[in-house]
Amino acid sequence: MTDPRGAAGSVFPASVRDAFGLTGPARQLPGGEGRSVRIGATVLKPTEDGPEARWTAEQLANVDADGFRLARPLPARDGRWVVDGWSAADFVEGEPGASGRWAELLAAGRAFHAALAPWPRPTFLETRTHPWALADRVAWGEATLTVPPPVVLLHSRLESARSPVTADCQLVHGDLSGNVLFAEGQPPAIIDFSPYWRPAAYADAIIAVDGLLWYGAGRDLVPLAWSSPDFPQLLVRALIFRLIAGGLRGLGTGVAAQAELAAFEAAIAEVEALLR
Repeated sequence: MTDPRGAAGSVFPASVRDAFGLTGPARQLPGGEGRSVRIGATVLKPTEDGPEARWTAEQLANVDADGFRLARPLPARDGRWVVDGWSAADFVEGEPGASGRWAELLAAGRAFHAALAPWPRPTFLETRTHPWALADRVAWGEATLTVPPPVVLLHSRLESARSPVTADCQLVHGDLSGNVLFAEGQPPAIIDFSPYWRPAAYADAIIAVDGLLWYGAGRDLVPLAWSSPDFPQLLVRALIFRLIAGGLRGLGTGVAAQAELAAFEAAIAEVEALLR
């Protein structure tokens, strides 16, 4: 790739390249909706939330990576973490692919969350309005919305199964399944931090749900991920989170509608069985 494009229809200006001191050709990276661009050993990514990107970069820059690698944020030459809507991070070697590596992924995620445990709750979490933030609040009973029609019945089943959770909250990565890279002989690398304020085991529940929904994982993933007495209820919330976010983004419509809904139906049935 020679055209420095990130998100569809956007081009990062020369000022971004200059601000981060980058030279050489730009190449679009796979994954992440084609939004990231690599120049040398640096990855540039557009950000739609400047306060979140700045706060996250400041924190991640000082994380002690033990048991995992990290795509560590890089400041611009003048110290800014975000320049004209773009942030930068180290390029880390590895390929995504959780299937067959669930134990490694879970271990890396737990080590990462242990490192995050002292972090305070950031204020930007309360003002985010993207589909995943809305779905997270719905999953935890902190917000209501008009549920998209294709997922109404599935959501109703999950809501009827939800009961209180007592685990303490901390900052967690809410989208690890596709954002951990594996390289031979190296610890897994964590990228694209998606922050939420939830119990640490909730991140494991999202991994388990993602495995059931999208990675063809078998039933043995759930006991492997089980890391809290509240785990069945965390699975319920993880399913609501993915279902509502998907519904807001068109889940259940288009040519793949029936297969998508069937995957949720099967995963919900698995969790309902645990609750009996």
